[in-house]
Amino acid sequence: MAFTLRDLVYIGVFGAMWGAVEATLGATLHVLRVPLTGLVLASAGITVALVGRFFVPRRGALIAIGVVAALLKAFSVGGLVVNPMIAIVAESVLAEFTLLAVPAGRAGFVAAGACALLWPVVHPLVLQTLLAGREILEVYVEVASAVRRRLGLGSAALSCALAAYAGLHAAAGAGAGWLAWKTGTTAARRVGRGEEE
Repeated sequence: MAFTLRDLVYIGVFGAMWGAVEATLGATLHVLRVPLTGLVLASAGITVALVGRFFVPRRGALIAIGVVAALLKAFSVGGLVVNPMIAIVAESVLAEFTLLAVPAGRAGFVAAGACALLWPVVHPLVLQTLLAGREILEVYVEVASAVRRRLGLGSAALSCALAAYAGLHAAAGAGAGWLAWKTGTTAARRVGRGEEE
């Protein structure tokens, strides 16, 4: 299904908004060394992207919005930053595939946000495994075991901590999806009233 000119305009606008969030809010949070910066940025970005998907309810729209945002991120202060660009596209792909699998509507947006926000949890592992090979996973396992022993924690406690971390991301993503649906429906109603007048 091809995009119309109106669709392409929306994709450009919402992709630019996501890119602007990454460039401005991202730079501020990194300078201030705010904890969980990736979670905050991903939540804000996927909210913007899902609102865009509300206005362009076509297959591939989220991925296109993510690509626009990633390309704009390439021109942000600090030059070409491949790591966040990959994360932006990966989050948009996960959200898009979730919307294809889950029926459209509020539930689909909530699920799409939750799935997209799980990417920051695995992003370092996936990217570093691709760059450094599978040996890096062994290093992570050794470090996790050393930290667990040092703190006197059992394996179950470490697993619970990891599950809680992933759960926090999924919950933030679900909230982003709900907010995007609410924002989209409210904006659509207002635009509809404006057209009627």
